This record gives sequence, structure tokens and C-alpha cells, in this order.
Amino acid sequence: MLRRSRSWLDLRLLGVAALCAVVCCPLKSVAQDPGGVAKLPDAPSSSMAQAQKKAEVLVTGSIAGTVTDASGAFVSGAQLTLAIESVKKPMTAVSDSDGRFLFSGVPAGKFTITVEADGMAPSTQAGNLDVGEDYEIRELVLQVASVATQVDAMSVHDQAEEEIKVEEHQRLIGIVPNFYVAYNWNAAPLSSKQKFKLAWKNTIDPVNIGISAAIAGYQQYNNDFNGYGSGIGGYGKRFGANMGDLAVGTFVGGAILPSILHQDPRYFYMGRGTVMHRFWYAMASAVICRGDNGKWQPNYSSIGGDVAAGAIANVYYPKSDQDGASIVIEQGLIGAAADGLGNVVQEFLFKKVTRHSPNYSSTTP
Repeated sequence: MLRRSRSWLDLRLLGVAALCAVVCCPLKSVAQDPGGVAKLPDAPSSSMAQAQKKAEVLVTGSIAGTVTDASGAFVSGAQLTLAIESVKKPMTAVSDSDGRFLFSGVPAGKFTITVEADGMAPSTQAGNLDVGEDYEIRELVLQVASVATQVDAMSVHDQAEEEIKVEEHQRLIGIVPNFYVAYNWNAAPLSSKQKFKLAWKNTIDPVNIGISAAIAGYQQYNNDFNGYGSGIGGYGKRFGANMGDLAVGTFVGGAILPSILHQDPRYFYMGRGTVMHRFWYAMASAVICRGDNGKWQPNYSSIGGDVAAGAIANVYYPKSDQDGASIVIEQGLIGAAADGLGNVVQEFLFKKVTRHSPNYSSTTP
């Protein structure tokens, strides 16, 4: 009985010992850690990557806009290249059917956009993008490439030379010179030498000389400028005075002042738009003109030419027909008004009766 009780007790002690061993093993493992605390696995790094990506979105911006041609029509399929100052590799985009384009994720800083399209001259626009800014380009206009490619193929001087040759063949009903009209809206600017050359051609043209002779005959018949007298001598003086008016007006208003002031002496035919728009453009062209830099400016050359022609005429007209300074200025202003009316006739009539006038429908405004 005592032996059985001891055996049962021994079994219980063994069970307790085994239980203690099971419980103590993990504790021992923990105790072996120098910090006394079990190590936990590292947290995943994906959350940090997402945070970084979100931060990048906050500091970048976008650049958008619309590509059009000179008439305001949308240009689809235009190739756009965005060069960013802080990034080595440029970004590219293509305009959609509405001419729209978008660059997203653009770093802040200075940028340059270059636009290219078939049949169009390349265009470049620069700007500065702030941090997180949505930059909108309001006007990105492409011009037709015909003029640009000609300028690339030849110098501006050579192109102007070719256009002068065309203009020297422009004659009303094939007879009266109509040299000072540019039917090419994008005509190259003339050099000073070319301005004088065109003035000389206009002055010595046989038809203009014949018109001066006819006017002199009419004046002789009516005894205008009777200080010149009668007979062959009187007629010769009247003819010389008319040729002087032609030469002075042409050279001062069409060569000397345009060369000094860098202005174009020609009338640029519009040929499109409403009647009223074309009318007021023609009238305004008497007091505004295109500079050699392509910008519109006050037409000092034409107005100054009218005034100068009246002032110089006092040298060779009879004293009884000479005008004072105030009358000369008044006549200059009247001459400007007459130039405006002449431009109206150019705009609406002379193109129809001018032979050898070229067609530049793709380059008109």
C-alpha cells in the first residue's frame, strides 16, 4: 500500500517536471535576448514608398494649352517637346483633335515648349512653372511654313529680290505701273538698296513719264501755273515740275524716309474679311505701316513724304503758286487722306484689273 502510493506520487512529480520544462523553454529563449524582449519582424517598406510618391505629386505641376493656326483653327497631331531646366530628358506630347495638349508631373522651374506640325513653321514658347502649379498656355499659334522654308532656303535679301521682280510686272489693265502693292502678306522686308531700286523703277517707267507729259499738256491748255509762260518753254517747265513731283514723292516717301525709319513703303493687300474690316484697314494704312521688323507702326514715311514733296515743290514752282509752311502741312494731311482712298481702291478694285498679280491665298491674314 505504501509502495503504490509512492509510485503514484512519483508519476505526479514527473508530470509536474515535464510541465515546467515546457513552460520554461520559451522563457529561456527570451532570457537569452540581451534586451530581454523578443524581436519583432521589420514593418513593410511599401508605406514609405507610397508616402514618397505622394510627396512627389504635391511638388510637381502640369502644363496645358491649345495649338491653333493663324486663322484660329485647331491644329491636331502637333508634336510638342517640353524641355525642363532641372531635367535632362525632355517630355513629349501630341495635340488632340481639339488642339489640346497636357504635360503632367512636371517639376517646377523654367521650361521651353517647341511645337511642330506638318505644313507649319516650328514655334517655341518659354515660361516658368511654380511648385504644384497648373500652367495654362493661352496662345500657341503656328504660322504656315511656306515663308519660313523660303527664308531657310535663301536669304531674306534674295527673297525680297524675287518679290520685287514680281511686283515690277504688276500693271493696271496691263499698262499703268502698280509696283507698290505686296500681294504676299508675309513678304520679306526690303533693304535700303531695294527701296531705292523700286523707287527708281517707278520714276523712270515710260508709262509714268507719259502720264506726267499728258498732265503737263492739260495744264498748258488750261494755262495752269501761268508763271511758267506758254509755248514749248512753258510746256517743258510744266512737264519738269510734274516729273519733279513724281520723283520727290516717290524717293522721299518710298525710299529715303523708309530707309531711315526702317519702314516698308508698300501697301499690303488683305483681300479677306468683311467689307468694313477691309475698308478701315485700307484707310488706316495711310497713317500706319509695317516696319522692317514686321510690326505695325505710325506711317511717318508716307506722311513725311507728302509734306516734303509739297515743301520741295516750292523750289521749282512759280512764286505765285508757291505755298506757305502751313499750307504745305495742310496739303500733306490732305495727301494722307488721298492715300487712304487710294488704298481702298487698291483693296477692292485694282487687284481685279492688275495683270501678273500673284496669288498668295495661303499666306493672307
